Amino acid sequence: MPTTTGSEGDPGKALDRARELVPRLAERAGAHDVQGRFPAADFADLRDAGLLGLMVPARLGGTGATFSEYAAVARELGRGAGSTALIFNMHASVTGALAQTPEALVRQLGAPESTFEARDKALAAAANGALYAVAMSERGGGSRLSRTTTAYRRSGEGYRITGSKAFVSGAGHADAYLVTARDAESEDPQVSHFLVPAGAGIRVEETWDSLGMRATGSHDVHFDLDVGPDALLGGIEGLALILAEAMPQWLVASYAAVYTGVARAAVDAAADHVRSRGLDGLASIRARMGRADNAVAAAELVVAEAAARIDASPGQTETNRWVWRAKLTAGDTAFQVASSLLEAAGTGASRRGHPLERLYRDARCGALQPATSDVCADWLGAAALGADPDRAAVPRW
Repeated sequence: MPTTTGSEGDPGKALDRARELVPRLAERAGAHDVQGRFPAADFADLRDAGLLGLMVPARLGGTGATFSEYAAVARELGRGAGSTALIFNMHASVTGALAQTPEALVRQLGAPESTFEARDKALAAAANGALYAVAMSERGGGSRLSRTTTAYRRSGEGYRITGSKAFVSGAGHADAYLVTARDAESEDPQVSHFLVPAGAGIRVEETWDSLGMRATGSHDVHFDLDVGPDALLGGIEGLALILAEAMPQWLVASYAAVYTGVARAAVDAAADHVRSRGLDGLASIRARMGRADNAVAAAELVVAEAAARIDASPGQTETNRWVWRAKLTAGDTAFQVASSLLEAAGTGASRRGHPLERLYRDARCGALQPATSDVCADWLGAAALGADPDRAAVPRW
């Protein structure tokens, strides 16, 4: 893995570098979409720009970005290529959770000192260009942790992990996978996180052929291997459900930043198309463009508000409400805007190969990705009615 330079300890410089990459990512996005494969050239650029270390503390060679700074970078990458931004989001959700879960909380829960050594080792590797993927969803259960079938058993000093995951963005290209697995020896739905290095015992099955976000290469991945004790994130078993409910930002709001970028890219692509065909003189077209611009700006503000609250008061009740608002707003806005603009642009923009056609398909995925828009709306509805949204009859996670 190459050692990266250029944005360590300077979030502003990281954002500038992300913006510089947008034209390059956008130029390749069409071919990557057609191929339906991992955008290797994009990630070579991200490594060279030091962006894989965005969430890594400066003391470990990274940028030390806040959630707000992450959201700004993810939005820019989403403007360039939605699939690339989505894979980057998965990587950042691993490094961000590792870096930003309060150390005092982890210690209070009884984590051994080796936990922090393993955490710092993983974060330092990311600053040097390691890419992490998330292996959480499963066929039949989606991303609901309570339905996890992948299992772990204690094996010697470590664990044996056995099971299969779906929708693993960057499958086959990651240096390690964050794997969720349940305790096979417990009757309780105790689910833990493991950071599993790529290598023997991991098999990628090329199953990904989707409507949108095609270049994420989100194939199925099968696990059957032993890992050491340091692979258990947090050093404590059974933390996955607790953290998902207490601080859901990396499972919910981080997606929102990507889809506001995709939505903004759709506005830009539609504007280029409309001007090139002389349609900008039509009041009806201008009205659609205006509504689209307004909707995307509003979504950007909701995501920015959520991010600011995450930075100031992570895990607080009102913060988490904004987390769910951000995902609902961004997912629905991206699809509604892209759909309206495609209709305004006309049949020519619906042809395969047109940027707006690809952006329409990518934007459609925003409301479908967990937590889906319906799940987000239900969570917010329960909260608005005074109920505990994390204590639903059917668990959200």
